[in-house]
Amino acid sequence: MSSKQSPQNHAARTEPPQSGSDSASAAPLASPTMLDDDDTMNNVVIDDIPPQRTHVFGDLVNAVLDLIIAVLLLLFAVYLRGVTTGVAYDAQNVGKNVDWILDVPASLLQQLVVIYVVVSVLIQIMTRKEWLQAALSVGALLLGFGAAWGTSLALSTWGNSILVGTLMSAGTSLGTALLPDFFAALSAFLTMAGPRRTRSTVKWGWNILIAAGVIFVITSWSSVTGIMLSLLLGRVIGLVLRFAIGSINTGAWGRQIISAVRTIGLNPVQLTRRTSLNTEPGVLVTSLDDDLVENSRIYDMRDQDGRHYTVSVLDNQLRFAGYLNQMWQLVKLKSVAVRKDRSAISAQHHHASMLLGLRSLGLPTIKPYGVADYSESSMLVLNPCAVLDECDAATLTDDELVELLQYLDRAHQRGYTHRRITLNTLGRIKELGTPEQQPAHMFIAGWQNGDVASSITNVELDNVQMLALYAALYGVDRTIRVAKRVWDTETLINLIPFVQRAAVPPSTRQLDGWNKHLLEDLRKAMSALAPPEAAENLEQVTLSRFSIRSFVGMALLVIAVAVIFTQLKPEEMIKAVTNANLWFALLCVGFGFLAWVGSAVTLGGFMNRGPVNPFGLLCSQMAAGFTAVSMPAGIGPAFVNLQFLRKNGYRNTVATAIMSAVWGVQAVTTVILLIVIGIFTGRNTLSGMVPTNTLIMVIAIVALVVCLAMAITPIRRKVTQKYLPLLKSYARSLLETLTQPRELIIGIVGALVLNLATGFGFWAALHAFGFSMNPIETTFIFLLANTLGSAVPTPGGLGAVEAALSVAFTAVGVPSPIALSATIVYRLAFYWLRIPVGALAMKWLDRHDMI
Repeated sequence: MSSKQSPQNHAARTEPPQSGSDSASAAPLASPTMLDDDDTMNNVVIDDIPPQRTHVFGDLVNAVLDLIIAVLLLLFAVYLRGVTTGVAYDAQNVGKNVDWILDVPASLLQQLVVIYVVVSVLIQIMTRKEWLQAALSVGALLLGFGAAWGTSLALSTWGNSILVGTLMSAGTSLGTALLPDFFAALSAFLTMAGPRRTRSTVKWGWNILIAAGVIFVITSWSSVTGIMLSLLLGRVIGLVLRFAIGSINTGAWGRQIISAVRTIGLNPVQLTRRTSLNTEPGVLVTSLDDDLVENSRIYDMRDQDGRHYTVSVLDNQLRFAGYLNQMWQLVKLKSVAVRKDRSAISAQHHHASMLLGLRSLGLPTIKPYGVADYSESSMLVLNPCAVLDECDAATLTDDELVELLQYLDRAHQRGYTHRRITLNTLGRIKELGTPEQQPAHMFIAGWQNGDVASSITNVELDNVQMLALYAALYGVDRTIRVAKRVWDTETLINLIPFVQRAAVPPSTRQLDGWNKHLLEDLRKAMSALAPPEAAENLEQVTLSRFSIRSFVGMALLVIAVAVIFTQLKPEEMIKAVTNANLWFALLCVGFGFLAWVGSAVTLGGFMNRGPVNPFGLLCSQMAAGFTAVSMPAGIGPAFVNLQFLRKNGYRNTVATAIMSAVWGVQAVTTVILLIVIGIFTGRNTLSGMVPTNTLIMVIAIVALVVCLAMAITPIRRKVTQKYLPLLKSYARSLLETLTQPRELIIGIVGALVLNLATGFGFWAALHAFGFSMNPIETTFIFLLANTLGSAVPTPGGLGAVEAALSVAFTAVGVPSPIALSATIVYRLAFYWLRIPVGALAMKWLDRHDMI
């Protein structure tokens, strides 16, 4: 059998206590116990270990969630005060129909609730001789009072006046009595004494507490917000304390296991708990003997006919961590089916069906006998009909690696997928009774997270997990050589889009042979099997919801919303627009759309690889207007354009070169336009605008840092060996892009249209308020001021651009009110109106897979 076994703190021969008892009160015995209280069990020998208190990770998760809800409740009370007031008003109107409630003294009701709940729960706990649990519950009660008083004092001292007003009611006052403290105290008490499914008095205590809360709201003795905040505060206290101290295991132990397995036709005479050398808390321990059930308890059992069985017991409290992991996979992965087994019962039932299904295909696995359930535990009973051994990865031959791939392939052909292939899932199995000279078969264990009727995505993910594991253990070349013995070239090529980090389990990424370039090397080796055209057209499948692209998109949206709500001044915009000439204002908007066209022409001019969708190209520039809300000027368009180029088949190096060429042409065109207009208009505004000393200092500091870095041998070697080749490749692509006359001319034309459209847009904004100015001179001053304002690293140059334009045009004779109004109209046309249009364009591009 496998050497890995379930973790325990100590081993002792004992009759396990009842599920509700404290482990401290269980007296270990010196010899196996003969159960005398049930005649049918008199001959059953049990060698078990008393249940220890378990630190349930779910308690900590729920405490964090309750804390988040409490914070949201406070924000809700401040910013949506009308809603909470309305709820309280409705409740008080309901109370008018039950006038007798108003006659009950609130203080008396409070005392009755507290006394009844506390006494009834403590009686039930103490009658079971759970003294530690009773003491901890009382301690939680006291901590709940203290937390309510401390929070009340803090809110009264430093809280928002609106929030304090929301919490105030007839039964509360400023200071330590702002919150109804007994709700927090009882909430902490019941949470520590629970969970409610284990004790009837706890369940009724919660019901009474909630009913009391409704009555207190109806009678206006407490506010809705105050009661909810107190309950959440008590829950957090109770859950944190329960997690720190640990909860009593309420699953099946000893005699309960015997009773459960008898329901599936077994008559045990001996049950022996396996002990483990691994006593570290929190360590995830598995065993091949029960197909790698995580944190299970494993027992050896013998029935009255002398047959031996392995019993794998999984408790709900320990299953919760596995459920959270499944939920994380569900959130993290996109378009991938993930199991959601919340309870130990559903997980064990599914696991048994998976093993039976695999055996029906003729695949070697451990053999299930049946599944039995008891309380919050589920028992998977197994026939130990084979010898199982873990694999030593260093000794596996190519033939054995091929056998593992064939095993997986046979399962996939019938719709079975594994979902979590790692090194510890690989093993050898040899059926009992087979000739000694016959070698063991390779097999894959750990099917509890797998599924049937699987989609093609899950099948491909299994294959990628196996290839990534092989590559980390044996290198890319051996992996491809082995894979080609099982799969044809077309199958390997179809796997390329799925070869990405999101598909690989964390334990594989922790192997010594893993490095951040391994998957890239594996993709290159697999791409080498495909024709060049096919390899170029393979698009990576999006597996992770938290890719850089989605993260950046979400961050942009959050920043955009923050900027809009904090910086948008609708009253000023409305005033400026209502006083503006409508036709010139619309002309300003028209120049804004023309600027998009110019930008699209520049980008399209350098895209010489096949036809380009003109509308998609224009939409990409519109989408850049949305990113400008959340990024400094220039960065947003560069990001969108780079994604657009990648989706149009350009590799990273070429796409970056094109983007650099676009940026360079636009920048050089702007500078040349400024110089030419400045010479012909006679304006000296350009002189003295650039702080020469500051610029030279920056250049000197950068050069110094670069020189010092290159003087250090390890850094120099890394730069010359890793980054310099990339820089040369990039420079070569950029030079090749800029030396194409036709593309360069188109790019310059587009840049001219962009610059002139933006300058003429401000000229139209000035005319909207009756101020006439030379359009060429307006363009010069605008470009200069806008360039300097955009250099400030705020989203879209927000604030800096407005200030620069207003000051610059006021300095050349434009009245200050007109300069400010024209600036507002211009920014409305070239910035704020671009946000919804850009968002729609980005949505269209995403729907058509063009960004």
